[in-house]
Amino acid sequence: MITATRTAVVTGASSGIGAATARQLAAAGYHVVLTARRKDRIEALAAEIAEAGHSAAAEALDVTDRAAVDAFAAALGRCDVLVNNAGGAIGAEPVATGDPADWRTMYEVNVIGTLNVTQALLPALTASGDGTVVVLSSTAGHSTYEGGAGYVAAKNGARVLAETLRLEIVGQPVRVIEIAPGMVKTEEFATTRFRGDAEKAAKVYAGVAEPLSADDVADTITWAVTRPSHVNIDLLVVRPRAQASNTKVHREL
Repeated sequence: MITATRTAVVTGASSGIGAATARQLAAAGYHVVLTARRKDRIEALAAEIAEAGHSAAAEALDVTDRAAVDAFAAALGRCDVLVNNAGGAIGAEPVATGDPADWRTMYEVNVIGTLNVTQALLPALTASGDGTVVVLSSTAGHSTYEGGAGYVAAKNGARVLAETLRLEIVGQPVRVIEIAPGMVKTEEFATTRFRGDAEKAAKVYAGVAEPLSADDVADTITWAVTRPSHVNIDLLVVRPRAQASNTKVHREL
């Protein structure tokens, strides 16, 4: 029986970490509002969650479209948790040859998209009396690596957004949590980064016995969100055991 009274918005919920987080927050008792550009996918996920006896709704949304984000926020009403998950990487070219359009796209989604949704929903999160903003950054936002400058720059932006927001709203009833995953194997992330080249995408995980899964990260997010209200998990870095840093990974080849 559906009894959820608290609402969690998850951006980028059509696949990977976003979809897994939506499932786990719904199971934890939240009414989950799924947003993403691919309406068919989030509608199918909302139906799946409802069939499991939990509460979910699907709203197609492009987080880089500020007018659409504002309209979404105005229609939403209650919001207790916002999970800023929409993002991604494009390309792995060095700085010397990187495409500025790729950099701009990554910044628009990872940083401006997070800014758009956070600004639009912050009044409702504050009005809830116990709000939580989650920003999905990356270990890329904390340490650079060759071929990653565009994505690293974008995730640094997301990291700084979370850190600064926490400083600016201290004393208000809203927590700001940053989750920074390391190597996560999902169905789309690496393939999208390498423009559909499945062979290049597979090499990212070659020899790594157990990279993180979307469910691993979703479990981390759900744990952080469900801590007592006075407990703020400022930053949680989560990597697979085989990954010591962005450039040090144990591979069994």
